[in-house]
Amino acid sequence: MSRLIALVTASFLILLSTFPSHALAQSSERVILFIGDSITAGYGVKKEEAFPERVGEILTAKGHKVKIINGGISGSVTAEADKRVRWFLKTKPEILVLALGANDGLKGTPVEVVKKNLAQAIDLAKENKVKVLLAGMRVFENLGADYTRAFQQVFKELAQEKKVAFMPFLLEGVALDKGLNQSDGKHPNAKGNEVIAKNVARELEKLL
Repeated sequence: MSRLIALVTASFLILLSTFPSHALAQSSERVILFIGDSITAGYGVKKEEAFPERVGEILTAKGHKVKIINGGISGSVTAEADKRVRWFLKTKPEILVLALGANDGLKGTPVEVVKKNLAQAIDLAKENKVKVLLAGMRVFENLGADYTRAFQQVFKELAQEKKVAFMPFLLEGVALDKGLNQSDGKHPNAKGNEVIAKNVARELEKLL
Protein backbone atom coordinates (compact mmCIF):
# COMPACT_ATOMS: atom_id res chain seq x y z
CA MET A 1 0.00 0.00 0.00
CA SER A 2 2.78 2.42 0.94
CA ARG A 3 4.48 1.71 -2.39
CA LEU A 4 1.23 2.50 -4.23
CA ILE A 5 0.81 5.78 -2.35
CA ALA A 6 4.38 6.76 -3.17
CA LEU A 7 3.81 5.98 -6.85
CA VAL A 8 0.60 8.05 -6.97
CA THR A 9 2.28 10.93 -5.18
CA ALA A 10 5.22 10.90 -7.58
CA SER A 11 2.90 10.86 -10.57
CA PHE A 12 0.97 13.84 -9.19
CA LEU A 13 4.15 15.82 -8.61
CA ILE A 14 5.29 15.15 -12.18
CA LEU A 15 1.92 16.30 -13.53
CA LEU A 16 2.00 19.39 -11.33
CA SER A 17 5.45 20.32 -12.57
CA THR A 18 4.20 20.37 -16.17
CA PHE A 19 1.31 22.70 -15.37
CA PRO A 20 2.15 26.38 -16.00
CA SER A 21 2.75 28.18 -12.73
CA HIS A 22 0.89 31.29 -13.95
CA ALA A 23 -2.17 29.15 -14.69
CA LEU A 24 -2.11 27.78 -11.16
CA ALA A 25 -1.98 31.30 -9.78
CA GLN A 26 -4.85 32.43 -11.97
CA SER A 27 -7.02 29.48 -10.98
CA SER A 28 -6.87 30.58 -7.35
CA GLU A 29 -7.94 34.14 -8.07
CA ARG A 30 -11.34 35.16 -6.75
CA VAL A 31 -13.22 37.25 -9.28
CA ILE A 32 -15.02 40.36 -8.07
CA LEU A 33 -17.38 41.95 -10.57
CA PHE A 34 -18.43 45.59 -10.32
CA ILE A 35 -21.59 46.67 -12.14
CA GLY A 36 -22.15 50.40 -11.98
CA ASP A 37 -22.30 53.72 -13.78
CA SER A 38 -19.80 56.52 -14.39
CA ILE A 39 -18.70 56.53 -10.75
CA THR A 40 -17.68 52.88 -11.01
CA ALA A 41 -16.20 53.38 -14.48
CA GLY A 42 -13.91 56.08 -13.09
CA TYR A 43 -15.22 59.07 -15.00
CA GLY A 44 -12.68 61.89 -15.06
CA VAL A 45 -9.81 59.94 -13.48
CA LYS A 46 -7.17 57.56 -14.80
CA LYS A 47 -8.23 53.94 -15.28
CA GLU A 48 -6.04 52.78 -12.42
CA GLU A 49 -7.52 55.44 -10.12
CA ALA A 50 -11.13 54.21 -10.40
CA PHE A 51 -12.29 52.80 -7.08
CA PRO A 52 -12.73 49.17 -8.25
CA GLU A 53 -9.05 49.05 -9.25
CA ARG A 54 -8.12 50.61 -5.91
CA VAL A 55 -10.18 47.96 -4.16
CA GLY A 56 -8.14 45.31 -5.93
CA GLU A 57 -4.91 46.90 -4.73
CA ILE A 58 -6.14 47.09 -1.15
CA LEU A 59 -7.32 43.48 -1.05
CA THR A 60 -4.14 42.23 -2.71
CA ALA A 61 -2.03 44.07 -0.16
CA LYS A 62 -3.97 42.24 2.55
CA GLY A 63 -3.16 38.87 1.05
CA HIS A 64 -6.28 38.19 -0.99
CA LYS A 65 -5.83 36.85 -4.53
CA VAL A 66 -8.48 38.72 -6.46
CA LYS A 67 -9.25 39.65 -10.04
CA ILE A 68 -11.26 42.82 -10.53
CA ILE A 69 -13.74 43.10 -13.40
CA ASN A 70 -14.86 46.71 -13.81
CA GLY A 71 -18.24 46.65 -15.54
CA GLY A 72 -18.98 50.31 -14.95
CA ILE A 73 -20.47 52.21 -17.89
CA SER A 74 -21.26 55.93 -17.84
CA GLY A 75 -24.96 56.70 -18.01
CA SER A 76 -26.08 53.24 -16.91
CA VAL A 77 -29.46 52.83 -15.22
CA THR A 78 -30.96 49.98 -13.22
CA ALA A 79 -33.05 48.80 -16.17
CA GLU A 80 -29.82 47.39 -17.63
CA ALA A 81 -28.70 45.66 -14.42
CA ASP A 82 -29.79 42.09 -15.08
CA LYS A 83 -28.57 42.15 -18.69
CA ARG A 84 -25.19 43.42 -17.55
CA VAL A 85 -24.92 40.72 -14.90
CA ARG A 86 -25.88 38.02 -17.39
CA TRP A 87 -23.20 39.19 -19.82
CA PHE A 88 -20.46 39.10 -17.19
CA LEU A 89 -21.38 35.70 -15.76
CA LYS A 90 -18.90 34.27 -18.28
CA THR A 91 -16.13 35.73 -16.10
CA LYS A 92 -17.32 33.41 -13.30
CA PRO A 93 -17.48 36.02 -10.54
CA GLU A 94 -17.58 35.00 -6.91
CA ILE A 95 -18.83 38.39 -5.76
CA LEU A 96 -20.93 41.07 -7.46
CA VAL A 97 -20.74 44.67 -6.29
CA LEU A 98 -23.97 46.22 -7.55
CA ALA A 99 -23.65 50.00 -7.63
CA LEU A 100 -26.45 51.34 -9.83
CA GLY A 101 -29.21 53.84 -9.18
CA ALA A 102 -27.64 57.29 -9.31
CA ASN A 103 -28.86 58.01 -12.84
CA ASP A 104 -32.31 56.67 -12.02
CA GLY A 105 -32.46 59.12 -9.14
CA LEU A 106 -31.48 62.02 -11.37
CA LYS A 107 -34.25 61.07 -13.81
CA GLY A 108 -36.85 60.55 -11.11
CA THR A 109 -37.42 56.90 -11.98
CA PRO A 110 -40.20 55.52 -9.73
CA VAL A 111 -38.76 53.85 -6.66
CA GLU A 112 -40.71 50.64 -7.24
CA VAL A 113 -39.16 50.36 -10.72
CA VAL A 114 -35.66 50.83 -9.34
CA LYS A 115 -36.34 48.12 -6.76
CA LYS A 116 -37.69 45.69 -9.34
CA ASN A 117 -34.75 46.23 -11.67
CA LEU A 118 -32.15 45.69 -8.97
CA ALA A 119 -34.04 42.69 -7.59
CA GLN A 120 -33.86 40.97 -10.98
CA ALA A 121 -30.10 41.45 -11.10
CA ILE A 122 -29.66 40.18 -7.55
CA ASP A 123 -31.83 37.13 -8.22
CA LEU A 124 -29.80 36.29 -11.32
CA ALA A 125 -26.55 36.56 -9.37
CA LYS A 126 -27.82 34.38 -6.53
CA GLU A 127 -29.14 31.78 -8.97
CA ASN A 128 -25.58 31.48 -10.22
CA LYS A 129 -24.16 31.27 -6.69
CA VAL A 130 -22.63 34.75 -6.84
CA LYS A 131 -22.49 36.68 -3.57
CA VAL A 132 -23.82 40.22 -3.77
CA LEU A 133 -22.77 43.47 -2.13
CA LEU A 134 -25.46 46.07 -2.79
CA ALA A 135 -24.29 49.68 -2.63
CA GLY A 136 -26.92 52.23 -1.73
CA MET A 137 -27.28 55.61 -3.36
CA ARG A 138 -28.86 58.93 -2.40
CA VAL A 139 -30.28 61.79 -4.42
CA PHE A 140 -30.70 65.53 -3.99
CA GLU A 141 -34.07 66.81 -2.78
CA ASN A 142 -34.95 68.62 -6.01
CA LEU A 143 -37.56 65.91 -6.72
CA GLY A 144 -39.14 66.32 -3.31
CA ALA A 145 -38.44 65.09 0.20
CA ASP A 146 -40.78 62.11 -0.15
CA TYR A 147 -39.00 60.77 -3.22
CA THR A 148 -35.60 61.39 -1.63
CA ARG A 149 -36.50 59.36 1.47
CA ALA A 150 -38.16 56.56 -0.49
CA PHE A 151 -35.22 56.31 -2.89
CA GLN A 152 -32.69 56.02 -0.08
CA GLN A 153 -34.80 53.47 1.79
CA VAL A 154 -35.37 51.16 -1.17
CA PHE A 155 -31.78 49.88 -1.16
CA LYS A 156 -31.95 48.91 2.49
CA GLU A 157 -35.30 47.19 2.01
CA LEU A 158 -34.01 45.25 -0.98
CA ALA A 159 -30.87 44.11 0.84
CA GLN A 160 -32.96 42.84 3.74
CA GLU A 161 -35.48 41.08 1.52
CA LYS A 162 -32.84 39.41 -0.64
CA LYS A 163 -30.48 38.77 2.29
CA VAL A 164 -27.41 40.25 0.63
CA ALA A 165 -24.52 42.31 1.98
CA PHE A 166 -25.22 46.02 2.06
CA MET A 167 -23.41 49.33 2.36
CA PRO A 168 -25.91 52.16 2.83
CA PHE A 169 -24.18 54.79 0.69
CA LEU A 170 -21.49 54.24 -1.94
CA LEU A 171 -20.28 57.84 -1.60
CA GLU A 172 -20.10 57.87 2.19
CA GLY A 173 -17.52 60.45 3.29
CA VAL A 174 -17.11 61.70 -0.28
CA ALA A 175 -20.40 63.27 -1.42
CA LEU A 176 -20.51 67.08 -1.18
CA ASP A 177 -16.84 67.27 -0.18
CA LYS A 178 -15.24 69.66 -2.68
CA GLY A 179 -11.79 68.29 -1.92
CA LEU A 180 -12.84 64.77 -2.92
CA ASN A 181 -14.92 65.57 -6.00
CA GLN A 182 -14.35 66.93 -9.47
CA SER A 183 -15.60 70.34 -10.52
CA ASP A 184 -19.02 68.95 -11.47
CA GLY A 185 -19.64 68.08 -7.84
CA LYS A 186 -20.96 64.63 -8.81
CA HIS A 187 -17.96 62.51 -9.67
CA PRO A 188 -15.18 61.69 -7.19
CA ASN A 189 -11.64 62.72 -8.00
CA ALA A 190 -8.67 60.40 -7.43
CA LYS A 191 -8.67 61.04 -3.67
CA GLY A 192 -12.42 60.50 -3.52
CA ASN A 193 -12.04 57.18 -5.29
CA GLU A 194 -9.50 56.13 -2.68
CA VAL A 195 -12.00 56.81 0.10
CA ILE A 196 -14.70 54.82 -1.69
CA ALA A 197 -12.26 51.97 -2.28
CA LYS A 198 -11.38 51.71 1.40
CA ASN A 199 -15.07 51.58 2.36
CA VAL A 200 -15.91 48.98 -0.29
CA ALA A 201 -12.85 46.84 0.48
CA ARG A 202 -13.87 46.75 4.14
CA GLU A 203 -17.25 45.31 3.19
CA LEU A 204 -15.79 42.86 0.67
CA GLU A 205 -13.40 41.39 3.22
CA LYS A 206 -16.44 40.14 5.09
CA LEU A 207 -17.44 38.13 2.01
CA LEU A 208 -14.01 36.78 1.05
